[in-house]
Parts: sequence; structure tokens; C-alpha cells
Amino acid sequence: MSKKHEIPEVDIVVDHEAGVIREVKPQQTRSKKGHERRVNTSIYVILVLMSIIWLAPFVFLVFQSFRSYLTESGGMEAYLLPKTWSLDNYRWLLTDPNSHFLRWYGNTLIIAIFVAVLQTIIVLSVSYALSRLRFRGRKLIMNMVLVLGLFPGFLTMITLYFLLKQFGLTQSGAIPGLILIYVASSGMGYYISKGFFDTIPKALDESARIDGATRFQVFLKIIMPLSKPIVIYTILMAFMAPWGDYVFASYVAFGSEPNYNVAVGLYRWVNVNDYQGYFTRFCAGGVLVAVPVTALFMALQKYYVEGVTGGAVKG
Repeated sequence: MSKKHEIPEVDIVVDHEAGVIREVKPQQTRSKKGHERRVNTSIYVILVLMSIIWLAPFVFLVFQSFRSYLTESGGMEAYLLPKTWSLDNYRWLLTDPNSHFLRWYGNTLIIAIFVAVLQTIIVLSVSYALSRLRFRGRKLIMNMVLVLGLFPGFLTMITLYFLLKQFGLTQSGAIPGLILIYVASSGMGYYISKGFFDTIPKALDESARIDGATRFQVFLKIIMPLSKPIVIYTILMAFMAPWGDYVFASYVAFGSEPNYNVAVGLYRWVNVNDYQGYFTRFCAGGVLVAVPVTALFMALQKYYVEGVTGGAVKG
């Protein structure tokens, strides 16, 4: 077999003064792959540094939660690792009746579960209706919701408080009052879900309608099985909002300690009570609050990303 000879790449230059033709090797250009590798490496380094900065407070919180409030001085210290590792803070939170932590944790869990279920039903229903149905005033409704969404919810805080107070949904009735607040305007957050439904071919709906299916049957038996990512995304977002809320929960349950959610209760430990004595217990409570949310995101991260990307490609 004959060997294949590669012809080297050269540039032809005509030297008119000497009357000759010369071959000149072309200048070597910077490798495209090498350039991309350096750019990607720089991006990864920046992302790693940003992740370290973002996680640093949480790491500090975790370490401080294992510092006993009985054997070491309270408050923030100059050292990061505890001198003696202890579970005293967690024992106090979970066993001491004076902590009220389990009561607050239960209040928050009840609110978050009810809001996640009700808000998901409302958001998906509104999104499906705006995505599939064509009716008079549809564009007007979408534009009005978009404009109203530009105003922060803080503008209605005083009005909401007096309305809830008239119905006995403040202080001792704070839990149903908070559920009502979180669910009331949930239909305005239809944007991402509607974008996801727009990516599902309408031919599926039309085929099912020809076969005699109702709108509800199409939504429940055809659209929902194809929309698992956006359903999980909606549930996570609905669960997260009340889980870490402080502003609305603080003024709706004002003065009624048994009806606090966990964010309000933990804040009052370090703001009203002894800061030095409650700081490490506050850290332990923060860790316990972060555990379920972190577990949910880690378990459902795949569907969460699919829901965001699928709902953002079409409006």
C-alpha cells in the first residue's frame, strides 16, 4: 500500500524585484479549542468562587449550631469550628417545651402544604385556560395581570391586615389567614406554566375532543401526564414562598406566639430575647428549616430545571 503524503499548507508570494516566486509558511493562529478551554476554565473558576462565597454563611450557621449554649459563651465568636461538638441546641429545640420550635415548625409546614396544593391547582388551571382557550378579553386580562404584577405586595399590607382582622384571621387565626393571603393572588403567576403548555401540540387536545373528551378530561388525562416538570416546579415554588416568609407572617400573627411560623419565632429569639444565649439555638433552628427544602430541591432538581426551561421558550 502506498503511503499518503500530506501537502503542507503554504502561501505563495511573488517577489517582483527579484523576479521569483517564493513559498512562505502561513502564520500560526491561536488554537480555537485552546481559547475555548481557557474561557471555560475561567468561567468555572468564577462560578466556584461565587459558590464558596454564597455557601459560606450557611457553613458558618451549621458549625455554630453544634456549639453548646451551656458550655461556651453565646453570640458570634471569632472562631469557626466549635471547641467542643455538642447536640445541646438540637435537643433543646426538639424536647424543651419552652422552645415552641416544634409548634412553629408545624404551623409553617401546615401553611406550606395547603398553599402548595391550592396554589398549584389554581396556577395550572389559569395557565391552561389562557394557553388553550380563546375568548373575548383574554389579551386584556393578561395585560392587566402583567401590569398589576409590577406593584409589590407590600402596598396592600395595611389593607390586608384590616380585612383579615374583620374576619378574625389575625393573631389566633393567623394560620388560615396566611393561607388565604398566599393563595388569593396565585393565579397571577401563570407565566411560566402557560409557556410550558404552549409547547404541547394542540393537536392532542383536538384529537381528544373529537373522541368525545371534555375540556377537563383533556386537561387531567392528556395535558397533566405530559406536564410533570412544570407541575413539580409549581409545587416547589408554592411551597417555598410561605416556608421562608417573614414579612406577612410577622404582622398577621403579631403578638400571638403559638401561631408564629418558624421564621418569625426564630427572629424573635435573637431580637427580643437574650441574643447571646439564643444565637446558637437560632443557628440550629436555621439548619432544621433548611433541611426539607434542600432535600426537595436535590430530589426534584431534574424536573425543576426542565420546568423552568420548558416554560421560558414560548410566551
